[in-house]
Amino acid sequence: MDKGENILDKLSDLITWLEEIKEKNQSSASSLYILRDNEVILEHYNGYHSNSTDAVPITSSSQFNIASARKSYLGLAVAYALYEGKIKSLDDYAINYFEDIDEQLLGKTTIRHLVTHSHGLHEKENGAIFREFEPGQGWAYRGVNVLMMTRLVNRLFNMSFPALLEERVFSPLGFKETAWQTKENELLVKEIIDPEAKGSFKLGSYADGTESNLHTSAREFAEWGNLHLNKGFVNGKQIVPSEVIEIATRIQSPIYKDNKLPQNSLFWYVQGTPTVYSEIGERVPKGSYQILGITGPTLLVIPEYNVVVAKMYNKRYNYGGENYLYYLREFSNLVADTFQKRRL
Repeated sequence: MDKGENILDKLSDLITWLEEIKEKNQSSASSLYILRDNEVILEHYNGYHSNSTDAVPITSSSQFNIASARKSYLGLAVAYALYEGKIKSLDDYAINYFEDIDEQLLGKTTIRHLVTHSHGLHEKENGAIFREFEPGQGWAYRGVNVLMMTRLVNRLFNMSFPALLEERVFSPLGFKETAWQTKENELLVKEIIDPEAKGSFKLGSYADGTESNLHTSAREFAEWGNLHLNKGFVNGKQIVPSEVIEIATRIQSPIYKDNKLPQNSLFWYVQGTPTVYSEIGERVPKGSYQILGITGPTLLVIPEYNVVVAKMYNKRYNYGGENYLYYLREFSNLVADTFQKRRL
């Protein structure tokens, strides 16, 4: 048995789970890409770019819209702003940076609250911002903080954070398959919302990071995680200062009264003491971190095992229903079990 067959045999349970979820949720595509010790140990591609009869097969070059997983890219830009002193501290009051938002509404909201989903702000359909809970007193996954931080970073660097990352990270890494897409092309995977209707491209009008139009391949998604795992050091070069990576990936959440709430770094979910509402499974080692999106993309980094796993689907509400949190947690648990018990 050659090395490739041996790896596939050891990871067969994980691949089986991946494909079972793909069928259950009626995703038209799946990809799985795993790095260990900076080596590719698995590439798995299945399905088609859409659910139409003329759709092309998924390949290594297929680029998925990663939805909310784009927040990890914004997180690195925020870490750069902190490292360079453009943001003085995570504990700075938000009002010092967002003078256009009502001071009483922001209250004691800090930058830390905004990047860890503990800010308590929400937005109505008409764009009006209101408060759900006092800053630091709860956790809620909303979009208003992401847009606020995107606009702030873009202003602080006098360029969009995607342009910043292209200059400082993507270009040095040789990334060609990661971009905020505004035009259709044959490498982009369509998003499936209704399995009975044809999929459609999830594009934006702008490439400035303010929209959910970031696409990437499974391999560059995994390499993005591996950049973090290696503290910014890739191919013999320090691409990103290690301190920037540290800021982006260590737990930054305030201390909650409710110990069931998730813990975050700069938007990543981080494993500290396992919590009931975390999207990382309880069997995943401490210090691991994960980011995911509504259409199923997941990037999991486990430093203890020196492993990075990128999983891709293209079905919106991929984990809909009452068991959504179970499926989010179970993927990371199965990955942890694979490497802990079998030690590839």
